[in-house]
Amino acid sequence: MINYRRKEFCDRICRIIQAVVFSSLFFYPAYGQEPPPRPITVTVTSQQLSFGAFTMGSSGGSVTINPDGTRASTGDVILLSLGYTYSAALIEITGNAGTVVSVLNGPDVTLPGSGGGSMVLTLGASSPASPFVIPSDPPVPLLLYIGGSLGVGPPASNPPGNYSGTFNITFIQE
Repeated sequence: MINYRRKEFCDRICRIIQAVVFSSLFFYPAYGQEPPPRPITVTVTSQQLSFGAFTMGSSGGSVTINPDGTRASTGDVILLSLGYTYSAALIEITGNAGTVVSVLNGPDVTLPGSGGGSMVLTLGASSPASPFVIPSDPPVPLLLYIGGSLGVGPPASNPPGNYSGTFNITFIQE
């Protein structure tokens, strides 16, 4: 008689546990897949790719802006600190968290000068490096910094002045 009651008691406890476990599944949402892909949004900010003030000797060289905003030169280009700012380009990208994005820099760009002449702009690396993953959902943007290098010729082909132009970047959402 005692064994029968134990078995009956165990059966009841098992049924109660099963009912509790089964009913608790209805209180937690279950997802079968991630949210559908959302096209990324690219916003160009007011922080442009800018090389600041510099001068060159007789043979020229290059000025480079790294994605972290530091500046360097090669050849006989001398970097000047005359109050002109230099910076990497800043672009804001929004999209679903977990979206993988690759950056494809456009071709080199010839920048005409205000006093004649031209210089060649080559886009450089980005920070974060390409490809990267968008870490958070909108409206929080990912800040993408893009550097570049400016080919500087001798003074005869690159007289003093302002050199400006536009460049293209392609973003590939995976």
